[in-house]
Amino acid sequence: MAYNVLIVDDSSVVRSVIGKTITLARIPVGETFYAENGKEALAVLDDQWIDIVFADINMPVMSGVEMVDHMVENGMIETVPVVIVSTEGSATRIEQLKEKGVKGYVRKPFTPEKVREVFKEILGDHDEE
Repeated sequence: MAYNVLIVDDSSVVRSVIGKTITLARIPVGETFYAENGKEALAVLDDQWIDIVFADINMPVMSGVEMVDHMVENGMIETVPVVIVSTEGSATRIEQLKEKGVKGYVRKPFTPEKVREVFKEILGDHDEE
């Protein structure tokens, strides 16, 4: 099964790195979608089938926290898992996000192994392609 992934980060370089890391982790991806902020991400989520979201916390226009809040309000957080990818390592912030329904956290910098581990925890085993 191939998964549709949404990568949300205000840095085009970081979006690219996350995408390449997912490929290196040998996660079967159908389509990869990109957004520069939470507002763009919500528009993608309204238009596309997304299996998992990898999102930064600190972004202009709409932060990752605000995006998660909107996903909680419309019930989307229950069906679309969100993984936070951030340099911010505050245990309190991470716990608050998990209480809202965020399924995982990956600290920057990250490895393909870490991304694969989090992906597997959230979506289960998958066939390598």
